[in-house]
Amino acid sequence: MTETPARPGAFDAFHPPQRELIDDCVHCGFCLPSCPTYDLWGEEMDSPRGRIYLMKEGLEGEPLTDNVVEHFDACLGCMACVTACPSGVQYGTLITETRAQVERHHERGRFEKLLRTTIFTLFPYPKRLRAMRGPLALYQRSRLGRLLKRTGLMDKLPAGLQVMESLAPPISRAEKLPQRIPARGQRRATVGMITGCVQSAFFPDVNAATARILAAEGCDVVVPPSQGCCGALSEHSGREEEAVGFARELLDTFEASGVDHVVINSAGCGSTLKEYPRLLQDDPVYREKAERFSSKVRDIAELLVELGPVAERHPLPVKIAYHDACHLAHGQGIRSQPRELLRAIPELQLSEINRAELCCGSAGVYNLLQPEPARELGDRKAANVLDTGAELLVTANPGCSMQIRTALERRGESMSMAHTVQVLDASIRGAGADSLLR
Repeated sequence: MTETPARPGAFDAFHPPQRELIDDCVHCGFCLPSCPTYDLWGEEMDSPRGRIYLMKEGLEGEPLTDNVVEHFDACLGCMACVTACPSGVQYGTLITETRAQVERHHERGRFEKLLRTTIFTLFPYPKRLRAMRGPLALYQRSRLGRLLKRTGLMDKLPAGLQVMESLAPPISRAEKLPQRIPARGQRRATVGMITGCVQSAFFPDVNAATARILAAEGCDVVVPPSQGCCGALSEHSGREEEAVGFARELLDTFEASGVDHVVINSAGCGSTLKEYPRLLQDDPVYREKAERFSSKVRDIAELLVELGPVAERHPLPVKIAYHDACHLAHGQGIRSQPRELLRAIPELQLSEINRAELCCGSAGVYNLLQPEPARELGDRKAANVLDTGAELLVTANPGCSMQIRTALERRGESMSMAHTVQVLDASIRGAGADSLLR
């Protein structure tokens, strides 16, 4: 990878934002109502077409100034604009390529460097996250957080640390998954399961529910024990080399698994897994591996609809609001499948959330790096969720559930939350609605 710019301007010659993709944008403005930051501030340079204009300027020789970087950093990467665009502009690819350039050529301030180093030394490493479970559980039981807030000491902490503390989910007992779970009844497929980083450390019950559903629907489930991070957080933040390293390791882990499909239950991770061929396009050894692997990747809702149901669904008399995770709805185009699965549950009532296309503000680590806009977006989403009158919020991304739960708590409100698979699992097991309302 070259570090030397091939021309004056913002970008070097190693995968700059592609001019042909930039030229696809006709600046029609259809993206504007769907863009969270434009919705917040009404600034042209904080819209997708404004950022595309800045990319074009960078290709034509304009420097990568602090002001320009701020506009790129402010983007959540939610890709709602991709859904809204009538011209098919590949904004997701453009912002990913631009962020990799920013990370190579922009000098960040000391505190921001420290914050980013802390985040990426911790979050992409499942073992390190799991090591935090004990201390975090002790912290929550001791109610030290309430004391810090009551005395005002919490307000003196850096904004990023305050957000980390507020987002931490309640720690519950972790169920350890075996390396292989046999299908119940006739085997229909063999599925490799990615357990994730945050998901495995802080939401192990979601992984357990995923494995039970797959087995109930006739799948042998393979859970490679040595799997690490998929690279999603790194890739979405412009840390390209780091993401490539994580991707290679995951490909090696699953290469000999002999599975028909690879299933993922975290929206942001799934979006990156399907992008492995682009991420590894310059690697002669891993490029073909990436193609084979990516063709097998399915979101859990996507796979269950493909297979069709065989397990009986028992009634769940509960009113839910379904929140579209951005990287599921916009990144992967998966909107109907979760709703189809949920509506097939007897007595379950599904409510739609107003302005569902707007991001909740989580966006990977965006809420840690850009806490103020993330907070405002979270507050808006929380208000819209409450307006549904639902008893249970259902979503398919751990970051979304943490973000919305925290926003509800700021309002003095609370709502039970579950992943799509937890609702299905409760229905298949006949566990009843009370198992979800806690």
